[in-house]
Amino acid sequence: PKLKQFSIFILVHMKQTIALIDDDRNILTSISIALEKEGYNVQTYLDGESALIGLTRTPPDLAVVDIKMPKMDGEELLKKLRKKTSLPVIFLTSKDDEVDELLGLKLGADDFVKKSGGFSIKVLIERIRVQLRKKNINNLEDNKNIISHGKLKLDPSQLECEWGGKQLPDKLTTTEFLIVQELAKRPGIIKERSQLMDIAYREDTDIEDRTIDSHVKRIRKKFKKVDQNFSAIETRYGSGYRWN
Repeated sequence: PKLKQFSIFILVHMKQTIALIDDDRNILTSISIALEKEGYNVQTYLDGESALIGLTRTPPDLAVVDIKMPKMDGEELLKKLRKKTSLPVIFLTSKDDEVDELLGLKLGADDFVKKSGGFSIKVLIERIRVQLRKKNINNLEDNKNIISHGKLKLDPSQLECEWGGKQLPDKLTTTEFLIVQELAKRPGIIKERSQLMDIAYREDTDIEDRTIDSHVKRIRKKFKKVDQNFSAIETRYGSGYRWN
């Protein structure tokens, strides 16, 4: 336990790299300055097209992505990224509207922060910290801690998921993987939304029920790409979800 705590301390305090993708130079500058003061390395991109090339060549630890951009918007960028990586992604949404929030989650974002209505860089930095801590803890899972149940095979050390011997075409995000892992560890046991929120978001207390519902909907969609009849995640209305 002490060694694991020390390893987490080292991972959290190593200089990590954050990629910022936004066509607003003022926002890029202000967020970059704040992140560098916090000890992070920063990569900046003005559009999704250049970001895709840069993130592929030099993968960061986390990406903050604006939805509306020229050449390739955040939606298209995230779709392409999700075919290759489970890199944590936080969406910046321009409208003060829950439609943007749900859109981000459906596309596979791990979290979102609104740019309008008093945009707070402090809130963004805290959301970044939460996602990085979650990623670091997950990376320290035992390599042999494979979860196998029926057609499902989960490898926490690599964030790899197989169904019926096939890799999912679209990789699960870190948040989605944690939800599947929690459900699959205890088949038949109902997990309330609040319990899944604690597992998937840990310290973040501002997440609402519909966030988990959006994640589960996207998880099902990913599994159905390899098995149209996938029905292992059962909704228990008024309660939560369970692995069937």
